[in-house]
Amino acid sequence: MSEMYIEEIRRFLPHRYPFLLVDRVLECVPGESLTAVKNVSVNEPHFTGHFPEQAVMPGVLIIEALAQATGLLGFRTMSEEPSKDVLYMLVGIDGVRFKRQVVPGDQLILTVNIERRSKIIWKFSCEARVDGELCTAASLLCAASPKAE
Repeated sequence: MSEMYIEEIRRFLPHRYPFLLVDRVLECVPGESLTAVKNVSVNEPHFTGHFPEQAVMPGVLIIEALAQATGLLGFRTMSEEPSKDVLYMLVGIDGVRFKRQVVPGDQLILTVNIERRSKIIWKFSCEARVDGELCTAASLLCAASPKAE
């Protein structure tokens, strides 16, 4: 079990504000699972247009937060330090279900589990919850491959 705070998360993910969507890792078991937190704030730029009268976090950003959590798990599974020569990308989304709206003030708990790995392709089962209630569930496919020169 190992927690990760924002400084370490930034070493593992290339994303930066406003697109870094993981605030803290609560638990990481390399090769198995990761649980992370995304604190949802009204100050985030997407809330100015989605929706101004009743702010709702876009589903695609919840999926992106889950994908970033898989990246953290993938890199921690491959090695202790991320390789600058590897590009880790979301390549497929299956069985997505949105069960509850996510609004400012919510704390999104992201849980990702490795289902299988085949060469450069990883498959993860993913869930996002608020106060224990399921918001989003999906299977994500990600690929870790050498960066093109």
